[in-house]
Amino acid sequence: MTPTLEPVRLAGNDLPAIRHVCAFFHSKAEEYDVLMPYIKEGFSRNHRAFHIVDPAHRNTHLSRLTEAGIDIEPAQANGQLAVKRWEDAYLRDGHFDQNRMLKLIEEVLTEGKRMGFRITRLLANMEWALEDRPGVNDIVEYETRLNYILPKYDDAVV
Repeated sequence: MTPTLEPVRLAGNDLPAIRHVCAFFHSKAEEYDVLMPYIKEGFSRNHRAFHIVDPAHRNTHLSRLTEAGIDIEPAQANGQLAVKRWEDAYLRDGHFDQNRMLKLIEEVLTEGKRMGFRITRLLANMEWALEDRPGVNDIVEYETRLNYILPKYDDAVV
């Protein structure tokens, strides 16, 4: 018998077994209106939150989490919350390397289980891909390759 997958909701819907979602927003307000319930649900279920954000918006992101009732300091201290800048993930060494990023995604998802979290909710803002950055032309291939990796995990990647 196949174990039942723990439900993860986004925008009022349960995500399917393969939980890779690409979402587009018209504004930051809309983005947080949609994503904050998803983020808060994860904290209430003791899921890990791994967020990759625009470095210019990192402090605002942390403030929004705090305003939503998430106690970020203990969550960061115990590993439940990690908020990384684009330069810590997608743009290490100043450019996008799809192989390195795929490896990082797998490391993050595996690490979450090792840390005792049933699910990691990886949230990644990718507005950097709209800029003329080295390696950005590989983004479609990266997303395709990611779709072959994520079915091995129960985690959610938005």
